[in-house]
Amino acid sequence: MISFPEKMETKALCIVTLFLCGTIQLAICRSEEKSTAKTIMEGGVYDLRGNHISGEIESLARFAIQEHNKQQNMVLEFTKIVRAREQVVAGTMYHLTLEAKEGDQMKNFEAKVWVKPWMNFKQLQEFKETSS
Repeated sequence: MISFPEKMETKALCIVTLFLCGTIQLAICRSEEKSTAKTIMEGGVYDLRGNHISGEIESLARFAIQEHNKQQNMVLEFTKIVRAREQVVAGTMYHLTLEAKEGDQMKNFEAKVWVKPWMNFKQLQEFKETSS
């Protein structure tokens, strides 16, 4: 039969063991978190691929062309998104490469749209024609 002090010793050992296991698991999670944070850092520009190029991104592309048309008194017609990237800033800056029709010609443009959804804010920052 185990005496009272031995039972307390066994319980204390179990508690210490559980505590150490939890600490080790937490350390592993933190190191994984840090390695993920290094790949997606604030300010970095990252490609959006596949399903990430959604109706929302197309809506931003159409917004960029609409704003540019308004500002420059032009008539560009959205055709497609060639490339979409995002950058985490105070909100998100979308870097969009678009194809649009100007009259009979297809042209490529680069647009930057800044979005802060919590403020219901969307602004065209830049819009320029590209060579390809």
